[in-house]
Order: sequence, then C-alpha cells, then structure tokens
Amino acid sequence: MAETIQFADFLKVEMRVGLVKEVKVPEWSEKLLEFRVDFGQEIGEKTVFSGVKKWFSEVDFLNKKFPFVVNLAERKMGPAVSQGMMMMVVANDEAKPILITLAEEAEIGSELC
Repeated sequence: MAETIQFADFLKVEMRVGLVKEVKVPEWSEKLLEFRVDFGQEIGEKTVFSGVKKWFSEVDFLNKKFPFVVNLAERKMGPAVSQGMMMMVVANDEAKPILITLAEEAEIGSELC
C-alpha cells in the first residue's frame, strides 16, 4: 500500500472522462500505445501514452470513454510526451490490466469523484 495522504492532497488529482479519438502504435516503442483523447471544450484534446500494447490493440480503445488523470506533469515517453494517465485496474506488473470503461451517459470532460 502506498503512503497515506491527506484529503487535501487527494483533491489535487483531477480525474476526467475522456473519449479516445485516435490510437497509434509508435514505431519507436514495443510497449506503448498513443491515444489522442478528447476531454471536452474546457480542456480540449491531450496525448496520452500507456504501456498496454502487449495486451490490447487499437480497437479496444477507439471511440470509447475511460477515466483519466488530466493534471499530471507531462512525462517524456521516448521522443514524445504524455499529457495524462488512463486509469486501469492492475493486479501486478505482469497481469493484463482491466480497462475501466464508462457508460454512454458519462459526458466527455466530466469530473470523477
């Protein structure tokens, strides 16, 4: 278990509903998929990378809604930059992650709490 944090620290994490508009397989990575994600008018689109290529293909994500952390500091991934993180269920580093899909009613850009 990670270190216990205060509620005020948790409130700093901004989670939003994102719609995956495009999925690419970067030529320079054996592990990553690149997503172009729409977070609605307030935030716009962001590029997010995830190391799930081993278990999933483009069709598993395209035009589907997922929860994302949108206010992480940008992180360099190879020659590119990831601007957020898709939330998934992970049992351990070797197990296939479980995707958290969201209902159609979940509006793009809505906050998760």
